Amino acid sequence: MDNKTFSIVSYITIFGWLIAFLAGKEKADDLLKYHLKQSLGLGLTSILFSMALSILIHIMPFLAFLSSFSLLFLVLAVVGIINAANEEKKPLPVIGGMFENAFGSIV
Repeated sequence: MDNKTFSIVSYITIFGWLIAFLAGKEKADDLLKYHLKQSLGLGLTSILFSMALSILIHIMPFLAFLSSFSLLFLVLAVVGIINAANEEKKPLPVIGGMFENAFGSIV
């Protein structure tokens, strides 16, 4: 697989990220590194949001309607996949700017 394909795969769950990271690290270019950072940030943000939302809903059940915001992360993943397929290094809307310079020691 090439770096473009690994960039796309990195957005498909945490297992996709691990596959892209481990299989592509020998020949990683700037595109792959960029999308690895974006997808890792998206995954971690999604997990933290889900945990916080679960706690909040447990305390105040009437806020269960907020769980529909979880679809936002699916939409962001699709945007990331489209950017990777077009070989563009564009940050994800809303949260992508936070991860452009993050995770430098990992990726």
